[in-house]
Amino acid sequence: MTGSTQTKSNTKSNRIDRRTRILDAGEILFSKRGFDAVTLREIAKTAGVDLALPNYYFGRKSKVFEAVFKRRAKLINDWRLDALEDAIEDAHPHPPSIRKIMEAYLKPILTGPHITQPGWREYYALVAYVNNSSEWGASLMSEFFDPMVDNFLDQLRATYPNASEANMLWSYHCLSGALTLAFAQTGRLDVLSNNKLKSTDLERGYEVILEFCIAGFEANCGNNLQTKSEID
Repeated sequence: MTGSTQTKSNTKSNRIDRRTRILDAGEILFSKRGFDAVTLREIAKTAGVDLALPNYYFGRKSKVFEAVFKRRAKLINDWRLDALEDAIEDAHPHPPSIRKIMEAYLKPILTGPHITQPGWREYYALVAYVNNSSEWGASLMSEFFDPMVDNFLDQLRATYPNASEANMLWSYHCLSGALTLAFAQTGRLDVLSNNKLKSTDLERGYEVILEFCIAGFEANCGNNLQTKSEID
């Protein structure tokens, strides 16, 4: 490798590293304090980069926030869609069972080595913040997660063809709420259990949330004979 080529390679590597450090810093700060309480100056300081770089690479603060949120969204969407595709193939020519649909939705994100790796706890807390925000929930969740969610809802409708749309969507809403609270890892579970349980133990929580959501969909959609088009 010539000196010129090596210099260009190093420059590109440094640029990528700075971008990553900015995203990592934003992830930490936004997840702890929300959007409004964080400044680009703080992000730059935490990332150890020049004050102008967050704006240079991403734009205004809202664009940094969106970039942080987007970075891991594709990963978890792909994990769940791959699991759903496997469930559909295994059940063909019938729709997959509610258990298989819920496993595909929950297991890839609540279990596995990634949940203890750096950044994931902060990212999950950020998803919980966004999903519970009237300012960000409708826009960012819709943009980055709705295409994946629509695939799951289509399979749920196939599994429960007689369920009302209202019951289907409210049941999903409850699933989303349970997942949001699990993602937040607030420590509330620790207090309620006198520290016998940990809100950070997502793998243990997975089994409970799975059974809870299966039972909820069964109760609200399994024996409901209203038409799908009806929305209360």
